[in-house]
Amino acid sequence: MSASSLKATLHAASRCAVVMALPGFSWTILLLLCALEQLGALAMHTEAGRPGLEQSGNSMLLAGGRVKRGWVWNQFFVVEEYTGTEPLYVGKIHSDSDEGDGSIKYTISGEGAGTIFLIDEVTGDIHATERLDREQKTFYTLRAQARDRQTNQLLEPESEFIIKVQDINDSEPRFLEGPYIGSVAELSPIGTSVMKVMASDADDPTYGSSARVVYSVLEGEQHFTVDSKTGVIRTAVANLDRETQDRYEVVIQATDMAGQLGGLSGSTTVTIVITDVNDNPPRFPQKMYQFSIVETALVGSAIGRVKAEDSDVGENTDMTYQIKDEDGVQMFKVTTDSNTQEAIITVQKPLNYEAKTVHTVVVEALNKFVDPRFVDLGTFRDQTIVRVSVLDVDEPPEFQPPSDLMEVQEDAYVGSVVGVVTALDPDAANNPVRYAIDRNTDLERIFDIDANTGAIVTGKVLDRETAGWHNITVLAMEADNHSQVSRASLRIRILDVNDNPPELATPYEAAVCEDAKPGQLIQTISVVDRDEPQSGHRFYFTLAPEATNNHHFSLLDIQDNTAAVHTQRVGFNRQEQDIYFLPILVVDSGPPALSSTGTLTIRVCGCDSTGAIQTCNSTAYAMSATLSPGALIALLVCILILIEVLGIITKSQPRYWSRMDLCSHRDTYIIFTIRA
Repeated sequence: MSASSLKATLHAASRCAVVMALPGFSWTILLLLCALEQLGALAMHTEAGRPGLEQSGNSMLLAGGRVKRGWVWNQFFVVEEYTGTEPLYVGKIHSDSDEGDGSIKYTISGEGAGTIFLIDEVTGDIHATERLDREQKTFYTLRAQARDRQTNQLLEPESEFIIKVQDINDSEPRFLEGPYIGSVAELSPIGTSVMKVMASDADDPTYGSSARVVYSVLEGEQHFTVDSKTGVIRTAVANLDRETQDRYEVVIQATDMAGQLGGLSGSTTVTIVITDVNDNPPRFPQKMYQFSIVETALVGSAIGRVKAEDSDVGENTDMTYQIKDEDGVQMFKVTTDSNTQEAIITVQKPLNYEAKTVHTVVVEALNKFVDPRFVDLGTFRDQTIVRVSVLDVDEPPEFQPPSDLMEVQEDAYVGSVVGVVTALDPDAANNPVRYAIDRNTDLERIFDIDANTGAIVTGKVLDRETAGWHNITVLAMEADNHSQVSRASLRIRILDVNDNPPELATPYEAAVCEDAKPGQLIQTISVVDRDEPQSGHRFYFTLAPEATNNHHFSLLDIQDNTAAVHTQRVGFNRQEQDIYFLPILVVDSGPPALSSTGTLTIRVCGCDSTGAIQTCNSTAYAMSATLSPGALIALLVCILILIEVLGIITKSQPRYWSRMDLCSHRDTYIIFTIRA
């Protein structure tokens, strides 16, 4: 073996020795690699000593069998984390033109040249002077130069080479996504997936098992397991109970080298929260509760609160409450406070100490949301007894019975009894009661009341047609404590008596044609009556006694509270008489029967062939003695004015005739014909 071959072999051996000294490195792999490297170094130098057999990185066979010279080297490796005191031999660069006489100068440039990596200018040996870390940088790229030592000229083209940093197991697995927090429902079956964890190893995954990680449980293995390959955490038991323990701290370990001896490991803590399911029924802490409330409490007043406890959380504790016994349902009501889940017991009907002093109520609580998976655990409801004591208070008198309507005839004498109100003191003392009328409701003092008996009497004459209803307020108070006052509204209806005669509905006026036929309808008559008999009105119509000799018109009672006036002769002459007054007697049905006489005014008018009225009262006739004084005075004034005007006319135009309508009063016209 040549000296150079021996030197290369020794360098390889020393390099293996350094690597074997590193902690955590696999001896089996290491010995194999070192042996292969030493055999490679020995073979390389043996072959290089043979003419024409040098391994040249850039050599090629030329025509005629001549070989072009070039660089000679193998791929370079350097083990990371070297801790020796001497520089670590990396390898050797060599030109096949080197005769070994020292005429060639070797230099390197590039990453780490001159700092991390130093080269022997004569031999081309490269050493690493610093500790390298593959996890920070996996390889270095450099360039090699071979120069003539005398002329400094390049003897070979500059060539690039790489020094790879060889991995050792120096990085432990790390959990980079922590902290881990997972959850699983209580009572979940064995093997229920909780969550997945993952550890990363910075070592080279392509070299050995340095980055091959397996998982295991360090703490919490009684309740949880982890898949060694995937890192999925699962439940190991089926009886996880949130009410017993609501969270677990599980320590998961990741070990590289596939878990073999000498592998590095890292761990993380996983917090597993146990979520709630509705597996606990509500329970009342007490079997009986006692409350008290005054008997005057208003409907809707709160009596008290009770609450059933539930070991669950969230909506699994939502409650509904109900009253189970019949007496309690009638008197009380229970609702749920949505914020506190308490049962609020309130008054539903007025309480009465004198009637019942204690009420016993059965209240039931049940979960609003029941999980059907756990119905076999038992009924999810509970009952308790609520005892409500009614407290006595001094109450005002109560009216008995609560009737609010009285009736009285409108012709009742002053002082007549309308009715009696009665009020009693509901308290056990049964104090005497006094009565009064609230005068703000009876300002005219139409009614009075006996303070001791409660008898209501008339204080004034009544008139149903003026006021048919009266609304008054009666006061009842304890005789020795007027602050205890009750009020009762009382309606008094005034009953009708027949004290108003019927009257014609309107001052009727009718017209009849001069050529009217007998039996012709000229007017229908109706009446009004201010009274309101309970059986309804019934009116009777006849001609008044002073019209018994009337031969012009007839009256027919239609028996529906109306009457019809018909003509009784053939034709009328308005020049003889153009107005008729027909007195009509109207009688009601009583009792007692009352009557009145009304007058129908009938005018005689000129009509066309169709019976349509054209004119009425257009001819002069001698005034009847029935003209009113006002009409006579008006006519006299007109006559005086006429005389004055006549004198003026006779003086100015004595030969002319003048026909003038001078005066009128109502429907009566006076027409004078004057000749000068």
